[in-house]
Amino acid sequence: MNSWLYTHHLVGLLIGLATFLIIGLFHPLVIKGYYHFGLKCRWWFLAFGLVMIAVSILSDSHIISILAGVTAFSSFWSIKEIKEQEGRVARGWFPSNPKQKK
Repeated sequence: MNSWLYTHHLVGLLIGLATFLIIGLFHPLVIKGYYHFGLKCRWWFLAFGLVMIAVSILSDSHIISILAGVTAFSSFWSIKEIKEQEGRVARGWFPSNPKQKK
């Protein structure tokens, strides 16, 4: 499969599409994570990012390594977004979870 992608010069398109989908996936994860768990879910994003860095470093495939790196840094960016989500909820842009302990 990799050779077919390289032969037809589709690797860049595949990585671009996958990056778009990965970033798009993290947006609702931040919203749902904050709603259900508050700031505590930042540690999950950190742990997942570190795991993805290890996958990126240990992978023999360029495509998997790149996508794991994109996923890792999207996860790290989500740590910042969780804190900003707290402000969005405080401003009333997103609902707060009435069952969540503060």
